[in-house]
Amino acid sequence: MASHTHEVTEGIIETLKRAGSALKSQGVRFALAGGCAAYARGAAPSLHDVDFALVEEDVPRALETLRAVGFRTATPPEDWLVKAFDEQDRLVDLIFRIDERQVTPEMIERSDMINTAALTLPVLNATDLVISWILPMSEHSCDYGSMLPQVRALREQVNWDQVAEVVAVSPYASTFLTLLDRLGIACAKPPAEDATPHWP
Repeated sequence: MASHTHEVTEGIIETLKRAGSALKSQGVRFALAGGCAAYARGAAPSLHDVDFALVEEDVPRALETLRAVGFRTATPPEDWLVKAFDEQDRLVDLIFRIDERQVTPEMIERSDMINTAALTLPVLNATDLVISWILPMSEHSCDYGSMLPQVRALREQVNWDQVAEVVAVSPYASTFLTLLDRLGIACAKPPAEDATPHWP
């Protein structure tokens, strides 16, 4: 099992490097997101696919770019992302909307350039990354346990007050923050009732 996990992780990293390099060379506005972003920021590798956040108007150019380097692309029924697959069927998700909020140029500009597997790529700001994970939580998708290790690894990189303000609209995300606070991972202050922070 450990060997298989290693092979999956190595394969995903190669897909990440290939797709990221192509998008970067074409000037697509994007940032690494999801588990790969957590890995780039120091979390243990637990990689099953590659997630990129990008501005919606750049989606056609991103798909064309990936097709040009051998990926096949698909538009799923969901209206917040498109998909690309390499020759080994490893998945790249191109996400342009998070919980009904558009990925904006400002969100991409807040990203940090981080060396990831010998390739420097934009990686979502740690605060934006945590928000992108927990804001979409719902009664149908609320797995606190699987998210804890990644969030714990990023704890010192995150502005927890800002996270608390943005996710206050979600009882599921807010409850997760309470758990993080009790575990000593986050120490966010409750947002003011009239707080309406802009995100992303």
